[in-house]
Amino acid sequence: MLAEYSSKKCVELRIKGIVQGVGFRPFIYQLAHEHFLNGSVLNNSEGVTVLLEGASESIETFIDEIDSKKPPLARIDFLQKEEKSLQNFKDFSILESTSGIVSTIVSPDISLCDDCLDEMRDPSNKRYNYPFINCTNCGPRYTIIKSLPYD
Repeated sequence: MLAEYSSKKCVELRIKGIVQGVGFRPFIYQLAHEHFLNGSVLNNSEGVTVLLEGASESIETFIDEIDSKKPPLARIDFLQKEEKSLQNFKDFSILESTSGIVSTIVSPDISLCDDCLDEMRDPSNKRYNYPFINCTNCGPRYTIIKSLPYD
């Protein structure tokens, strides 16, 4: 038990690139749960900030898998890791976005994915013929984003 506690640490990750509007926070949430890590993730004016707490090995594996398992439209241009003091998080959560001087990137409009096309063409779907349909796999519509960080 003592050896397990001594390997526990807390790190903050600052991630920049195309990481908003592409399903990145839910992806981080799911990846954290897969590795039994606690902490939080949020969008901010520069990209995404992740706080992770747990076993050192789990955190390192998590970091290695961010790029290889990221959502299809996500692009990571910068990832900075900084050790923090333990905060004893009880779970992992997606926090409300914070704002500031915007320096993050929004992906350009991408063609619709097959799932969105199916919804848009289905007369029984509430999004039938909706011209601005999108999801995390085909990205946010740049033309309708009003502000950043993007929620």
